[in-house]
Amino acid sequence: MQIGIPKEIKAEETRVAITPSGVSALVAHGHQVLIEQSAGSGSSIPDNLYQAAGAQILPTAKAVWEQAQMILKVKEPLPAEYPLLRPGLIVFTYLHLAADESLTRVLLEKQVTALGYETIQLDDGSLPLLAPMSEVAGRLAIQVGAWGLQAQNGGRGVLLSGASGVKPAHVVIIGAGIAGANACQVAVGVGAHVSILDVNPARLRYVHDILGGHVTTVMSNQANIEEEALAADLVISSVLVPGARAPKLLSRSLFRSMKPGAAFVDISIDQGGSAETSRPTAHHDPIYREEGVVHYCVTNMPAIVPHTSTFALTNVTLSYALELADKGFQALRHNLALQRGLNTLQGHVTHSGVATAFGLPCAEVDEILASS
Repeated sequence: MQIGIPKEIKAEETRVAITPSGVSALVAHGHQVLIEQSAGSGSSIPDNLYQAAGAQILPTAKAVWEQAQMILKVKEPLPAEYPLLRPGLIVFTYLHLAADESLTRVLLEKQVTALGYETIQLDDGSLPLLAPMSEVAGRLAIQVGAWGLQAQNGGRGVLLSGASGVKPAHVVIIGAGIAGANACQVAVGVGAHVSILDVNPARLRYVHDILGGHVTTVMSNQANIEEEALAADLVISSVLVPGARAPKLLSRSLFRSMKPGAAFVDISIDQGGSAETSRPTAHHDPIYREEGVVHYCVTNMPAIVPHTSTFALTNVTLSYALELADKGFQALRHNLALQRGLNTLQGHVTHSGVATAFGLPCAEVDEILASS
């Protein structure tokens, strides 16, 4: 198979979908890897390393898209890339379609086979391709949240760790999944007073145990969310419903009642955001103040540490990309995790979360493949 890796064009997205070692693995399986010139430069991976691994460097994104049978990306196709989509093309990337109706419609119209990293799901319910970026985003959330609290950014001027004779900041984390647990770990590590909420008592017990009890665990419900948010200096939301829009857990009126200059980091913004006041931002202008609270809602947080993020991402995506390249549609028949990750196929929506978001029918993958 011919596998294409174009340069990312999303604002300040400097990650790339493959490393040189990933190229070597694909080439060893007999596949041809086509990489757009300078695609890896933002992640400190020069073209010569890709060439040494066996990739062919092409001068333009158009050349990559036209020659490739499967496109590997980091972020979803943007409008400038829509004309490059075509029937039968496989696109494997983070899609977050439940928050993007226009892209969903284009993928259906163009009959693209689109698989979302974030919807690849194992039998135990875990999301292996979302995990490394959730880990990075969770750890970054404390870093950017602390920055948002600084006075020059409109924040309260509170140091997370406090100081001798001064109380530390109160950090509230909504969601104890991978992102939330990592945010919790870093917040506890810098000395903040941390509360974490989740609907799953087993996750709360896990976080409590791994942090030696240095965290307050709270069952997540509307009353508890409001109580914790009103006392918080920094709120981090990492709620996730796989493949679906994030639930709106924080109302505008709640923000109006929070401490003036408090900070809010919405890791869920990729899936539409979990607050009524959330709207997507980019790294060049990452924050805004709404109802007196500093909001950080960047949709591709891990891109500010692209070298780490690129290698962490390829570590988990490569085996699935290899299976798709080796087996084609047969991989979707035999690997249920890949099948769950399929969002569109031959003009049909195949993920229930996406179908529900836009009131579209959800087709059965096996039935489509059987009739092909």
